[in-house]
Amino acid sequence: MAKYSSFRMRLLSVGCMVGLSAALAACSSDPTLYTLSPISGAAQGGGPVVVEVRTPVVPLRLDRDTIVRQNRDYQTKLATGDSWSEALPDMIAQTLTTDLAQRLPGTAVVSQGDAVTTTPTAYVEVTIRNFEADSVGRAYITGAVSVHPAQKMIGPVLTESFAWQSPESSQRDTGKLVASLSQGLSALADHAASRLRSLPPSSR
Repeated sequence: MAKYSSFRMRLLSVGCMVGLSAALAACSSDPTLYTLSPISGAAQGGGPVVVEVRTPVVPLRLDRDTIVRQNRDYQTKLATGDSWSEALPDMIAQTLTTDLAQRLPGTAVVSQGDAVTTTPTAYVEVTIRNFEADSVGRAYITGAVSVHPAQKMIGPVLTESFAWQSPESSQRDTGKLVASLSQGLSALADHAASRLRSLPPSSR
């Protein structure tokens, strides 16, 4: 009986060590980092001289390290083990800035906080409400975009709702979800570029 107990204790000890090693490995493993990417679109001349993209307003439920996969059944579903490579508002701003710069040749497009000395002649402001997948896995972005001249009392402030949805489901694939959200920001850049070109000449 004593030999059996001793053997059993050794097995338990080995099992605990294996379990502890696995737990430590799981805790020390780095998350997979994802980055939004600019996507080229149709170039549109005649934009303002200098455009500043303000850092977007993003709700706290989305502004976190771990990527939000879905908001369903009153729950926020996270993509466990998958994180953004930097703060989401900053990454959206940088991606949108690059997209707009490509679409508006001849226009200097900068992000808020960039180390630049030029003075903006127009601003793009974005509020994000949804930046995730819907109930069937299709990426979607909703919010509002405001385009207006930098000078007060010159031209209207064009504030509009914005909604975009991907045609295909990401099927719980984080890489596909991030690629689709990049496409959505490309569509937002198309919309903002068109509105910037429609501002009064005095603001351009």
